[in-house]
Amino acid sequence: MRYTRSYESMFWLAMQLVYQLRRLIGTVHGGAGAIGCELLKNFAMLGIGANDGCITVTDMDLIEKSNLNRQFLFRPTDVQKAKSSTAARVIKEMNPMMNVVSHENRVGPDTEKVYNDDFFNNLDGVANALDNVDARIYMDRRCVYYRKPLLESGTLGTKGNTQIVVPHLTESYSSSQDPPEKSIPICTLKNFPNAIEHTLQWARDNFEGLFRQSAENAAQYIADSQFIDRTLKLPGVQPLEVLESVKTALVDDRPNTFNDCIKWARYHWQEQYNNQIRQLLFNFPQDQITSSGQPFWSGPKRCPVPLQFDINNQLHIDYIVAAANLKAKIYGIDINRNYDDIKNIVSKIQVPVFEPKSGVKIAENDAQVQSSNGSGNVDHDRLIQLQQELPKPNELNGLKIYPQDFEKDDDSNFHIDFIVAASNLRAANYNIPAADRHKSKLIAGKIIPAIATTTSVVAGLVCFELLKLARGFTDLTLYKNGFVNLALPFFGFSEPISAPKLKYYDTEWTLWDRFEVKGEMTLREFLDYFKNEHKLEVTMLSQGVCMLYSFFMAKAKCQERMGLPMSEVVKKVSKKKLEPHVRALVFELCCNDEDGNDVEVPYVRYTLP
Repeated sequence: MRYTRSYESMFWLAMQLVYQLRRLIGTVHGGAGAIGCELLKNFAMLGIGANDGCITVTDMDLIEKSNLNRQFLFRPTDVQKAKSSTAARVIKEMNPMMNVVSHENRVGPDTEKVYNDDFFNNLDGVANALDNVDARIYMDRRCVYYRKPLLESGTLGTKGNTQIVVPHLTESYSSSQDPPEKSIPICTLKNFPNAIEHTLQWARDNFEGLFRQSAENAAQYIADSQFIDRTLKLPGVQPLEVLESVKTALVDDRPNTFNDCIKWARYHWQEQYNNQIRQLLFNFPQDQITSSGQPFWSGPKRCPVPLQFDINNQLHIDYIVAAANLKAKIYGIDINRNYDDIKNIVSKIQVPVFEPKSGVKIAENDAQVQSSNGSGNVDHDRLIQLQQELPKPNELNGLKIYPQDFEKDDDSNFHIDFIVAASNLRAANYNIPAADRHKSKLIAGKIIPAIATTTSVVAGLVCFELLKLARGFTDLTLYKNGFVNLALPFFGFSEPISAPKLKYYDTEWTLWDRFEVKGEMTLREFLDYFKNEHKLEVTMLSQGVCMLYSFFMAKAKCQERMGLPMSEVVKKVSKKKLEPHVRALVFELCCNDEDGNDVEVPYVRYTLP
């Protein structure tokens, strides 16, 4: 009888768990890659999202042939189809009772209209299946804000890890970070690369400088009347660098037609792959000897060769096409993918003759780079001249600038096209073996490689923790973070770290806590509320990067804001309208207690009426 009762209790426990799993409403974010496919397959087998439940999977990527060796929901006939919708269809075939919704969106600030309060409030939890840290950190912040469990996992070859984040119990994914990656010396990137990783990082830096940062500065200059005043307050030589980039974007390199973009791209090709290399060899000739009697170009220093532009060289034209189209997109000019048209225009462009110059200093090592940066004096005359040379925003005839944020997964946006061409041209300069598009995308996009066996193990460990979540366990010791290395083999498990506790007065709080303020109030009423209700004097108040109030703020500006509703203060300072989907604002506080001591306090969730 004892055995029978035990068996019956186990049976009913299993039935209860099945019922709970079928009611789960969850999301797989970044969801239909290597780990995502394994998770979705497991979810289908467990019956998660069946009956009253639902799974939302989103992935903006298309299926590539190289995915088929580890993403087993896909077949050769699925190549170039959307990953999310294909995966949803396949797991629906595995378990027809499942409710699956597929999206093709990136989850981030740009899609918060879709993944808004209503979306997250309907979720029971989130399972990440991502290939980069930035996206993980963003999703982690959203789960903390909405107080949703997060199942985090990742692989690197034969290594894998899982982490469970439980509201009010554990720390979040962002609470601890891996040591920073070893960076490549600046001098190696600028002048002395010896591996394809160096040229790819150089190409990424070029992309950021040419198509994002300078365009971003120019866009801010046009939109913000206080841009120059704020820029001049930056430390060191930054004001000069920022204003130079604005002038470059709005005056020196501003195109009016797509032909101008092609001309700019051709000139830039000449500068990067011929002129700069010739200048480097002028400073350090091929037969140069160091003070110790050793050849300068030896060891890791590869002697470069300037490239001669060849209109019939596919790599050369690939660079022109990608660079010209990216330049056009910044200024809202219609793009052109026709290679024959572009080659015809390029053939008629005459580039200026370059002669190496004496007196040009090129740093041989990072110490010289830091020395030159540290001793650099600000050229105040040039600063004044730049302000005079910049066109006034109202003189730009409504010009709009569109900075290009690097996106590795969209093969139609020219981003990876530019990176591959720029990197391989640089590699040709230094006789470094070129990398194909796949390898370049992996390195430049910092994509973590996946092995099917590691992925399946990690997805299985994630599902163990999901079962515990479904049971509603509140004992931290029952949850486990996992670490595996199949090459050893090694399997290790540890209890999640509990959420660190902080304290103000007698109130303990963790990252899962916050102040809830509902209904509109003025800035003055907001400050008084915290003083009267929580005995906290707000010394600084911010929303995102916008400083709304501080004790050192000019009195006139402070008084001007005191009578405004908080939402109006946010709009006034940020110079942006609140999107219709925004139902609450997040404020961060710096506070003093009654004794005038700084105290750490939670953030504020300010719910709009």
